[in-house]
Amino acid sequence: MKKLLFIAIYFLILLMLNPKSLMSQNMIYNFDNNSDLRRWVIVDDDVMGGMSSSSLSINKEGNGVFEGTISTANNGGFSSVRLNFKKTFIKDRANLKIKIKGDGKEYQLRIKANKGDYYSYILPFKTSGEWEVINIPLKEMYASFRGRKLNMKNFNSDYFEQITFLVGNKSNEKFKLFIAEIILL
Repeated sequence: MKKLLFIAIYFLILLMLNPKSLMSQNMIYNFDNNSDLRRWVIVDDDVMGGMSSSSLSINKEGNGVFEGTISTANNGGFSSVRLNFKKTFIKDRANLKIKIKGDGKEYQLRIKANKGDYYSYILPFKTSGEWEVINIPLKEMYASFRGRKLNMKNFNSDYFEQITFLVGNKSNEKFKLFIAEIILL
């Protein structure tokens, strides 16, 4: 009973100090040692004849590790990992917050309002080699298909149901991206 009371008081204090932080966040995915990675799907350029390869695993600290090798052979040059989920309604939220540790390379965060859409809304981000929190403004995500920007409005849907991390820097290289969490703010 004391433990339950302590937890309730703790959350009330958090709510009083920063009411928006608890009410306006929506956890999209939080990696930990018990994460079920079967819902994540690897999509490499081998779907179109390329030779890049990648994997997603959990390290001993409980972080997602998306890593692999990019090959530009056979007109290839990308690797990605995606997660489909039930429609997540945006409401008054405006940003995706990702806690990551990259390797100094550029990656893309991609979302789809409907997982069956042929195009994605994307925003590239550069990693620093250190743990960092990157905020992705949803309204800055632009429509793209197969590396080409489409003549469409930036993301303006009320929901989305797919998120993807993609690497494709037009060079032969190894990559490694640690992912801790993805939050809709």
